[in-house]
Amino acid sequence: MQADGGAASPKLCAVSVDLDEIPFYHQIHGLSAPRAASENLVFDVALPRLEDFARSFGMPLTFFVIGSTTEREQNASRLKALAGAGHELGNHTFGHKYDLVRLDGTQMKSEIEGAQDAIERATGARPVGFRAPGYTVSDELLGLLESAGFLYDSSVFPCPAYWAAKGLAMSAIRLRGRRSKSVLDTPRVLLAPTRPYRIGHPYWTRGGGLFELPVQVTRVLRLPFIGTSLTLAGPRAARELTRGVVGEPLVNLELHGIDVLDEGDGLGDLAPHQPDVKIPQKRKLEALTAVVSTLRDAGYRFVTLAEAARSLATTPS
Repeated sequence: MQADGGAASPKLCAVSVDLDEIPFYHQIHGLSAPRAASENLVFDVALPRLEDFARSFGMPLTFFVIGSTTEREQNASRLKALAGAGHELGNHTFGHKYDLVRLDGTQMKSEIEGAQDAIERATGARPVGFRAPGYTVSDELLGLLESAGFLYDSSVFPCPAYWAAKGLAMSAIRLRGRRSKSVLDTPRVLLAPTRPYRIGHPYWTRGGGLFELPVQVTRVLRLPFIGTSLTLAGPRAARELTRGVVGEPLVNLELHGIDVLDEGDGLGDLAPHQPDVKIPQKRKLEALTAVVSTLRDAGYRFVTLAEAARSLATTPS
């Protein structure tokens, strides 16, 4: 079996959640800081919903944690409970700097190690997986991860539609006189494999380096198979999109906490700038339920990303 090629493969699904709090979305759209009442909605409102969702399917989740968010006592307590319940905690850097790859090596290393230490100090769990802010990586960053002993990275997103949409959105924000803190990855990321692979140099080629679990795209058209696109699509269309990934050895479904929040939760300031916020959270969960149910019915086994990496990385080619 090949992890990145065409022989018989296991059917694994890993559902991960980036725990980006609401201020980071304001940074994306070039907005001023959110009101204090909405600053912690991901941890305080979205996280319990996600736990209930995972519990209803008996599946573990992989949560990518921003190290600085563990400084809030309530967050640290929730994360420790998640780790104790069998969920995985991953490294999403210390400060979620969108321009991470533009920092020098010392600063990048500090962002990685700072998150490792903060998460371990708060929860007792030291992450083995990494996801970069905005999915943007570089050879230098991935080299630092490999040197630090990470088991896997899950940042590469070879999705033409997402790359183009992000570029257009950033341009539109500039035209409105605001400045987004997002960074657009090199278009060469679109050349990367869509299935798990060992990273080469450059990182969008195969080699013998760190194990990469790319963010999921559909076959053929390589449409984005992530929480934002699925919740915007609605239950019926989400189910159809899911059929476009059935058969993949790993379905790496990436969500954000905001994928189960809506305008009524206190996101009124963000709603004019982010269409998915206007979708009722109940309908969002119905779409995600349709996705997970379809994958379960197709015979997929739900695992953490660390479990998937260990399984696929050790399967002989």
